[in-house]
Amino acid sequence: MKTTLARLNRVELREVWEHEALDFTRWLAQQDNLDALSEEIGVDIKLIKTEANVGKYSVDILAEEEASGRKIIIENQLEDTNHDHLGKIITYASGYDAEIIIWIVRDVRDEHQKAIEWLNEHTDENISFFLIKIELWQIQGSPPAPKFEIMVSPNEWAKAIKTSPTNGELTNTKLQQLEFWNKFKNFVRENDASIRLQTPRPQHWYDVSMGSSEAHIALTVNTRENLIGCELYISRNKELYKYLLERKDEIEQNIGEHAEWVDAAVASRIKHSKTVSSVFQQTEAAEYFKWLYDKTVLFQNVFRKYIQEFKQ
Repeated sequence: MKTTLARLNRVELREVWEHEALDFTRWLAQQDNLDALSEEIGVDIKLIKTEANVGKYSVDILAEEEASGRKIIIENQLEDTNHDHLGKIITYASGYDAEIIIWIVRDVRDEHQKAIEWLNEHTDENISFFLIKIELWQIQGSPPAPKFEIMVSPNEWAKAIKTSPTNGELTNTKLQQLEFWNKFKNFVRENDASIRLQTPRPQHWYDVSMGSSEAHIALTVNTRENLIGCELYISRNKELYKYLLERKDEIEQNIGEHAEWVDAAVASRIKHSKTVSSVFQQTEAAEYFKWLYDKTVLFQNVFRKYIQEFKQ
């Protein structure tokens, strides 16, 4: 049987967004659209402000990474990349001490792509530059649909190696950590597309958003004691920790077991841990991933309610 296929048609950006600031930036600043960008690049983006001042200039979007609070700047350009905007993103990043820099453009010139690649290669592991191409497509007269295409993104392996104290080489543990979190991310993606996951890095923790900057979930692997863990991580908010501690019995009843409550000088944590035979045991990996995923969902469901009540 012959199947008739529809044809994709590309739509000019200016036909939908006539003005960068008044049209495109306002569209992108809506949380649903920031979520779509977040999903593409593996960074949870939460809006702080549009047209945020940096001296006599203004950055299109100032945001933060939801779990860590790292500052994000987003500069939009409905034209091809140019030197002016390349200079602006560096100016804006320095003005807000941003660690995640996103440049969204119509098309990319080779010299600017190489410049962003160079910046990723020559900045420390905390700085990430993304060069994103945006297109609009429609099917036989349908409403146009945006498509983000990553042209340049940070190489987490290369950054970790460059900043490693062991002569530019990742330790075996760091390599295993990165592989573990990459496989965990793939496991979750296959089972639950609703959880927003960031790009894994070679470290013993992996942050997952709670949908609030007040706290986030941190998943951990401890190779010395062979423990995997899930914790609510509260940074610099003793009032929230106190609020939760006052409801300790109720919370532990909701999560089904006792938790470890840790109130340190900077961060406070409420955590569960599980002893395993070996953290990086390949034959047990699926079981570990399921435990971490189940705890993530449980912690999100239980603590989200208390955080919302605390903020009221």
